[in-house]
Amino acid sequence: MNLKEIQQLIEIVNVSSLDEVIIKDGQSEITLRRNNSKAQAVLPTAPVFAQPVQAPQPAVRQAVPEQPAPAAATDLIEIHSPIVGTFYRSPSPDSLPFVNEGDKVKAGDVLCIIEAMKLMNEIESEVSGTIVEVLVENGQPVEYNQALYRVKP
Repeated sequence: MNLKEIQQLIEIVNVSSLDEVIIKDGQSEITLRRNNSKAQAVLPTAPVFAQPVQAPQPAVRQAVPEQPAPAAATDLIEIHSPIVGTFYRSPSPDSLPFVNEGDKVKAGDVLCIIEAMKLMNEIESEVSGTIVEVLVENGQPVEYNQALYRVKP
């Protein structure tokens, strides 16, 4: 169907008493619907998939005041993801992880890979120290600025 044919159909619906017309022509389908006494064309588009909507969670007050973190944990440095992507601890599925808890690292050592848009980005340590905690599971999606490791300098 060409533009002239669609315009003619709109004019026909405008002067008629029809509220809606659906026209199928081979693989194309056009729906004309009267809106405030004017017909409008609704052209087919790619299917839209709705994302599940979560109801907002009500704020909950804690009855017990939050305890401060232990003094030992305050000297830890977190290494954050510089990009959004998928976290991998090793260069390939059958390889050993770049680092494990308890490993000593130097600034510039590769800690992991984050895959973003089919590109493998090596994430290097920003500090020298000992890996205290790995905060992300292998193959898990990560967000920008999400903590990946805790390092004791």
